[in-house]
Amino acid sequence: MLAGDPYDPGDAELQAEAGATFAWLARYNAALAASPEARRALLAERLGGVGAGAVVRPPFHCDYGFNITLADGVFLNFNCVILDVCSVAIGARTQIGPMVQIYAADHPRDAASRARGIEFGRPVRIGADVWIGGGAIITPGVTVGDGAIIGAGAVVTRDVAAGVTVVGNPARPVRLPE
Repeated sequence: MLAGDPYDPGDAELQAEAGATFAWLARYNAALAASPEARRALLAERLGGVGAGAVVRPPFHCDYGFNITLADGVFLNFNCVILDVCSVAIGARTQIGPMVQIYAADHPRDAASRARGIEFGRPVRIGADVWIGGGAIITPGVTVGDGAIIGAGAVVTRDVAAGVTVVGNPARPVRLPE
């Protein structure tokens, strides 16, 4: 699964890990009124890496958690979803708006494989100093370069180069007034 190979999500080990994550999510999402330090300690229990000053506002949802790495100063606003069947890395000082969805999970394109329940994942990489507007969706295998801007509601299906602003569905580069 971590290598991006096809896997069975019903596997007993994966189900146990998902169950542990769901129990952790219940605790984390109940901690909205807790101090930032208490929430950070909870994040460190499950996520693969939590940089200094990283903030994730509950509610938050993920598959496993341990495949997510947040660099220093990352901010995720309310109600973000990260499907982390493989690596999802978010760079320093990246700001992510409410209800953003980041998908590393993917499914076969042929119906027979989907019918067998087979899945796979493709890593997502988001650079430093990126701004992702509320409701945006980042699809499997996408890399977003440093300093890029993803407009609110954009559906990002292709890599975004450093410093580029994209908007729309599917997301396309735009020039902003200087």
